[in-house]
Amino acid sequence: MRYTPHEYQIKAYDWIISKKKSGLFLPMGMGKTSITLTAIEDLMYDMFQVKQVLIIAPIRVAQTTWPDEIEKWDHTRHLTYSRVLGSKGHRMKALEEKADIYLINRENVPWLVDEVDHDWPFDMVVIDELSSFKNPKAKRFKALRKVIPLVERFIGLTGTPAPKGLPDLWPQLYLMDQGKRLGRTLTSFRSRFLIPGRRNGNVIYEWLLQEGAKRRIYDAIGDICMSLKAEDWLRLPKCRYINHEVILDEKTMVAYHRFKREKILQICEDGVITAANAGVVTNKLLQFTAGAVYDENHAVQEIHQVKLNALEDLLEAANGNPIMVFYYFKHDRDRIIDYFPNVEIRAIESQQDVKDWNDGKIEMLLVHPASVGHGLNLQQGGNIIIWYTLPNWNLELYLQANARLHRQGQQNTVMIYHLIAKGTVDEDMIRSLEQKDISQKTLIEALKR
Repeated sequence: MRYTPHEYQIKAYDWIISKKKSGLFLPMGMGKTSITLTAIEDLMYDMFQVKQVLIIAPIRVAQTTWPDEIEKWDHTRHLTYSRVLGSKGHRMKALEEKADIYLINRENVPWLVDEVDHDWPFDMVVIDELSSFKNPKAKRFKALRKVIPLVERFIGLTGTPAPKGLPDLWPQLYLMDQGKRLGRTLTSFRSRFLIPGRRNGNVIYEWLLQEGAKRRIYDAIGDICMSLKAEDWLRLPKCRYINHEVILDEKTMVAYHRFKREKILQICEDGVITAANAGVVTNKLLQFTAGAVYDENHAVQEIHQVKLNALEDLLEAANGNPIMVFYYFKHDRDRIIDYFPNVEIRAIESQQDVKDWNDGKIEMLLVHPASVGHGLNLQQGGNIIIWYTLPNWNLELYLQANARLHRQGQQNTVMIYHLIAKGTVDEDMIRSLEQKDISQKTLIEALKR
């Protein structure tokens, strides 16, 4: 296919070429992959500034999306690539292959650094979904931090650099400039831009921005990070969000509140909810609203079928159109499959499943949001999304999952349904997701109601 870039893609390409270290913060569906590959091709074969490129990505994206994009475009299909994935033997063999681009999943970054630390061969590193390196304590960050000074060019790609707030930015910026802009240590970053929020003695549960810190952070990173809004450049399809309310009967609601009290007392010392354990409690409550919970033996105990009934109604209303259903717990998936024995239900386990979905051959696609968070193009197969279970305060998962259908190439209005159990944590969670206010304070307050 001939590559004809949009104006904003040319702008992003120029940004990459002009800066040895950069962040490209573009929303989903704006072609970050093709922009980056175009820059790699020119840097490697026209400007002779790059010899070997390492691309770090989610495993499914490294396996299929990047190779598919390389082979898709007329100007990049000559680039050779090697997938450093799978078993240690396969990874070693892939490293030994001669290629322009080496693709690896982020979980194997520590292994790679240990393997080639003293003879680092990559003069350019690209991280697809840079926000997955937002934890400075993670092994992947610590490993990459050791070799980043050896890298001539670096590109960080993401659509959501700070899904939980600007305090997440420091590790990502450090990989670009080794602390030049936001501080060489996390401690110095916090002292310059943050103040402690909720705390218990010396234990700080959350960090808040100092007054005026947001502007100071933006000013500090503005010369190295480029951000574009999709709505300013793209004609995206319309999108409708519909909260489909379900009502738990009185007996079930009594059981819900009893279950909530018991779990708070069980999980939270003295019944005091902190950020460290609020997510655990919420996880249990989400299971309850979905209709089944895991007991202490990890056996599934079914409570109700209210959401299954609602899903059946929405499937009927779809009138034969394919639907994509996002679930969060394994028992959600199993119960849905059992409930609809006569429906063509599939999960994405191979490229053939992706093709069949885009060809309209799958009536109901069951998807865990973490499995399709990045890179997969599924917009050809349908325009209806149903959130059976919400993704436990994870805004990034929520946005990336919706973008599988709401992106360029979608021909119809995207309908996004949320199954919301009235009077439960579902209401607080969807409100926060819609307002993009996923903070520890919001989470804790929800559990106090």
